[in-house]
Amino acid sequence: MTMEMKDSGSVVLTAYHPHSPARIPGVEQSFVQDIPPSHSPTSRKSLSRCRRINRMLSNESAPPAFSRSNSQASMDSTSMEDFWCEVESIKESREDGSEEAMLLEFKPADEGELEAEWLQDVGLSTLISGAEEEDGQALLSTLTRTQAAAVQKRYNTYTQTLRKKNKHTVRDVRDIFGTSDSSPTFETVPVSPVSSNGIQLPGQKPVWKSVSSKSCLDCGIDKGSPSITEELSYEVSFSESITVLPKTQEWPKNQRFKKEDSALPKFIVRKSRFGLTEVGDLSPEDMKKIRYLSLIELTAFYDALGVELKRNRVERVRGRENGLFGVPLAVLLENDQKKVPGIKVPLIFQKLLLKLEETGLETEGILRVPGSASRVKNLHQELEAKFYEDTFDWDQVRNNDAAGLLKMFIRELPSPLFTVEYLPAFITLVEKISKIKLQLQALHLLIMLMPEVNRDTAKAFLQFLKKVVANEGKNKMNLWNVSMIVAPNLFIYKGKRANQQEMQAAATTAHIVRLLIRYQDILWTVPSFLISQVRKMNEAAMNNSKRQLMFDKGVRKLLRRKTMERERPERPEGAVTFPPYLQSDIPEGVIRVYAPLHSKVSMAIQLNSQTKAKDILARFHCENSHGSSQSVRGQIQSLYEIGGNIGQHCLDPDAFMLDVYRANPQAEWVIKPKAS
Repeated sequence: MTMEMKDSGSVVLTAYHPHSPARIPGVEQSFVQDIPPSHSPTSRKSLSRCRRINRMLSNESAPPAFSRSNSQASMDSTSMEDFWCEVESIKESREDGSEEAMLLEFKPADEGELEAEWLQDVGLSTLISGAEEEDGQALLSTLTRTQAAAVQKRYNTYTQTLRKKNKHTVRDVRDIFGTSDSSPTFETVPVSPVSSNGIQLPGQKPVWKSVSSKSCLDCGIDKGSPSITEELSYEVSFSESITVLPKTQEWPKNQRFKKEDSALPKFIVRKSRFGLTEVGDLSPEDMKKIRYLSLIELTAFYDALGVELKRNRVERVRGRENGLFGVPLAVLLENDQKKVPGIKVPLIFQKLLLKLEETGLETEGILRVPGSASRVKNLHQELEAKFYEDTFDWDQVRNNDAAGLLKMFIRELPSPLFTVEYLPAFITLVEKISKIKLQLQALHLLIMLMPEVNRDTAKAFLQFLKKVVANEGKNKMNLWNVSMIVAPNLFIYKGKRANQQEMQAAATTAHIVRLLIRYQDILWTVPSFLISQVRKMNEAAMNNSKRQLMFDKGVRKLLRRKTMERERPERPEGAVTFPPYLQSDIPEGVIRVYAPLHSKVSMAIQLNSQTKAKDILARFHCENSHGSSQSVRGQIQSLYEIGGNIGQHCLDPDAFMLDVYRANPQAEWVIKPKAS
C-alpha cells in the first residue's frame, strides 16, 4: 500500500513495484512536515533542510520493518547530503513552474497478464496465439537449461490462469514441444563454453590471449585499486554460472556501501580469438533478438538467485510531438534524423553535452552547484524557440546553467531514460544481490534490454560523466559525488504516491549510477553467449526456409557479379584475385573481401591461424594508398561479417579471421566505414 503525498511538488523514487508494503504510522506525516517550502534554489539556505531530510531517512531512524533494505543501503548521513540537496533542488524547480508536471499511472496487473506480456516481450507471442511460426521455434531451440526453465515457468503460470478463468482451450506445453513427461520441459541446448562471437566448434576450447592493455577491457579503479583483479566470462550464460554458487553467501545481513572508489573491484574481460562486440556492431535485426534473449536470461538469472524480477505496468503516456523538452526520445530522434540522417542521440542532448565538455569539465562543483532557476527557465524557453533555427547563442550559457538544462532534459522525458518498466529491476539487483560481480551481470542484461535510442543516449551521458570524474582534481567531483547528484534525476519521476521504503532507496540508486559510470565499457559489450544464440536462431531460420534463402543468395551473387564486372578496374600487377566465375570454388581457408569504396574493390586472402581483421584492413590500405579518393582514405574503415548465420557484424580489429570464418563459412566479408 502506498501513501498519498500532501505536497504536490514532492517526488517519487521509482524503486519498487507498485504493490508496496503497508504504511508505517507516522512516516508520511513526518516526511511532509519536515520539508518546508523554499524560495531560492541558488542559495545554500536549503543545506540544513537537506541535512534534516537525510537524518530523518537514515537507517538509524527508520522503522524495523525496513531493516533489511536499510542495512543494504546504509550510508552515513553526510555521505548522502548531496543526494537530498539535489532532490530538494528538483522539488523547487517544479514548484516555480519551470518544469511541467506529468504523472505516470500504474496499471493493476490481472492474474496471468504479467506472464502473457512477458511471453510477448521475449518474442514468444506464438505460445499465446497458438500459431506455428518459425521465429518462435528458432528461439526456443537455442535456450539453455535455465533459460528454458524460466520460459516454462511463465508459460505454465499463464496456461493455468487461463484454465481457471475458463476463457478458452489452452494448448498444453507438451503438445507444443513434443514431450510426454508429466513434468514437461523445453528442449535445451547443452551448456558448454562457446566462442566469443561465434558458435562452439567441435572439440574446441576457448583460447585466451595473455593480459595486456590492448587485449582486454579493463574496468577498475584509477587509484587505490585492490590488488586482486577479477575476470568476467562471457562464454557461459550468467544464469548457468549462478547454479554453482552457494546461495547462503549471497545476502549478508549487514552489508554497507562504501563510498570510496577503491571499494569497487577491478574487472577485466579478456578478448578471445573472436574479439569483443559492442552493441552498435550488430544489425538492428540481430539486436532485436539480443533483447529477446536478454530478457529470458535476466529472468533465469533472477530465478537462479531466488529473486523476483519485478516490472512496472504503466499506462502509455503521450508526450509532446514537437519541441525539445518533454518529447519522447524516439519521437525526438526521429524528428532530428530528418535534419541530420544517421544520428543516434537527439541533437539537443548532444549539444548540451558538447557545451559542458568544452567549457564545464573543470568547473568546481559542476552538476552539484545549481544554476539560477530564473536563468535556466529563460534559457529553456529560448532553446525551444531558437534551437532548430540555429539562432541560439550558446556563449551566453553559463556552465552551471547548462548542467541544469541537461538534468532538466532527463527529468522531463515522458518515460525515464532507463525505462519505467524495468526501474524496479534496477533497484532489486542492488537490494537483493550483494556481490558486485552478480550486480554487474544483472545490470549488463538490463542494458541489453533497453530500446536503442535510450541505450545510445544513456551511453553518451555516461561517457560525459566519466569525463567529469576524470577531472576530479579541478572540479572536486569524485565518482560518489557525481553518482549522488545524477541518481535523483534518473530514478525519480513525477507522480502522486510515495512511501518510506522508496525513499530509503537513495543510497541504492546512487550505487547503481556508480556502477554504470565505472563499468560502462563492459556494459556496452554484447555477451558472447547471446551472440552464439543469435547465430543458432539464424541458422534455424535458414534451415526452415532454405529454398527461399538459396534463391535470394543466387540473385544476390548474380547482381554482385554484374556490378563487379562493370566497376572492376585494371588488375594491378601482382594482385591476388580470383575471376568471378571461380568465386563459388574458393578453397578452404580463403575468403574474398570486398571494399566497394576503394579503387581495388576485392581481394582473395588466404587465412592462417594468426591472420587478424586489422591485418586485412592494413593490406587493403596498402594496396589502395594511391588509388582511393582522399575522402575514403580519411575514413576509419572496418571489416564486416555479413550474412550466413549473422545479419551484420562489425569485427573487432583483433579478431582472428580463421576462427570467425569457421564459425560462419557462408558469410561475406566487406570493408566499409563504421557507423558513428
